[in-house]
Amino acid sequence: MISVTNIVISRDKSIRQCLEILDQTGMSILLLVNKKGSLLRTITDGDMRRLILSGAALDDDLSGMPEKTPISISQNMTDDQVLELMDLHQINQLPQVDVNNKPIGLHSRHMLRPRIQLSIPHMGEQELIYVKEAFDTNWIAPLGPNVDAFESELAEYVGSKHAAAVSSGTAAIHLALRLLDVGQGDNVLCSSFTFVASANPILYQGATPVFIDSEPNTWNMSPIALEQAILSCIGNGHKPKAILTVHLYGQSADMGEIMKIAEKYEIPVIEDAAESLGGRYKGQHTGTFGKFGVFSFNGNKIITTSGGGMLVSDDVELIEKARFLSTQARDPAPYYEHTEIGYNYRMSNVLAGIGRGQLKVLDDRVQARRDVFHRYRDGLKEFECLEWMPEPSGDVSNRWLTAVSIKPGYSVSAPDLIKALTSENIEARHLWKPMHRQPLFSGCNYFPHSPELSLSDYLFETGLCLPSGSNMTVPQQQRVIDQLGEVLNSGRWIK
Repeated sequence: MISVTNIVISRDKSIRQCLEILDQTGMSILLLVNKKGSLLRTITDGDMRRLILSGAALDDDLSGMPEKTPISISQNMTDDQVLELMDLHQINQLPQVDVNNKPIGLHSRHMLRPRIQLSIPHMGEQELIYVKEAFDTNWIAPLGPNVDAFESELAEYVGSKHAAAVSSGTAAIHLALRLLDVGQGDNVLCSSFTFVASANPILYQGATPVFIDSEPNTWNMSPIALEQAILSCIGNGHKPKAILTVHLYGQSADMGEIMKIAEKYEIPVIEDAAESLGGRYKGQHTGTFGKFGVFSFNGNKIITTSGGGMLVSDDVELIEKARFLSTQARDPAPYYEHTEIGYNYRMSNVLAGIGRGQLKVLDDRVQARRDVFHRYRDGLKEFECLEWMPEPSGDVSNRWLTAVSIKPGYSVSAPDLIKALTSENIEARHLWKPMHRQPLFSGCNYFPHSPELSLSDYLFETGLCLPSGSNMTVPQQQRVIDQLGEVLNSGRWIK
């Protein structure tokens, strides 16, 4: 309950003073009381604007404010009763009064229903040990023992021979492209159904992205569209320099087929596994099939270093070159000498300490998010309109985010579902808007899965992500399920 000490006013206050109180307190309502302190009504900034429009001046008192029966609650009401009253009157705040009708507090919808976010950091117990070690030894700047250990521990976990810890997943993609000599005039085949960070580094290198649609079995890069794009580029005299495939929302792309095509045409593969750490394709970790794998430790990922990324490869020379480029490409000389462009991309020893602690609980985090997915699917199984992101036999998705789309033929709207959840202080998001529809990439070529189906467009228009944090409680998730069920059960969603 919020204190009302600073928002209780009497009629002798001027409109100007009332507006100043709202501005200073950050509140959206004031409580007007009589001389005995009993609640007369609530006043909003809208009420004061209407009073001014009726002819009142800023320095006039509130004597001209019309009477209005206040909506208030007693001390014995439950949270559910308070919310029911808010819903009935379509308001988000309610004053609580004592037996003498004197305001003693203010209830806010958002405090009664705390925000459920999409994916928040989930810290363990080991992170502080490694961070403290960095402080105790004064290894605060980039590089240090935690960086070295994090690289080797992450590489061992995923089954890659070498790794370079960097400042972000985007930086890792950029380095991979640079190490493959991607440059001006080159084509890079890139998943269209992804976040913009997958494609931006292609532009950093002056190259041109060619976008590839998804396929129904994984919602990731379509091998059919990929081969069509390769043949088209070769036919135009520009063999693609690289393939950048994304493992979306924790689910692996069909790496068996993609690698067959890549090897057939001798095109190196970069795996953007930013969202799929801990996920597997046929028993093998994502990020370990291509020439390079990329992982992200952004704050919303399955494990986090606050911000950071990792580039992995079995090629030791390429990883050593990545480390060189990510430390401003400083040559091995007794002074600062540089013969090529470098970047400030290395991870700090402090953040690497966080990553080491997080890595120890990664398997638990994967299982927790998979449990979240299964509770959604089981709790909403009666609704045939819902189509959950697939997981092919033999694959293990880390279910970073639970993604769902609406089947054709139903009147369910993803934006309406998102709006309904938002009204209950629950965060949900549209699935990624495809890169070929982004203004930034207008004019870039795009290859759909088939002439009849552009799956990435369909998924963007019909899909949404649900809250999926590994530290989301079962009661919190039940709130999401109940709200979705309430909307889906309404008459509007009949097929």
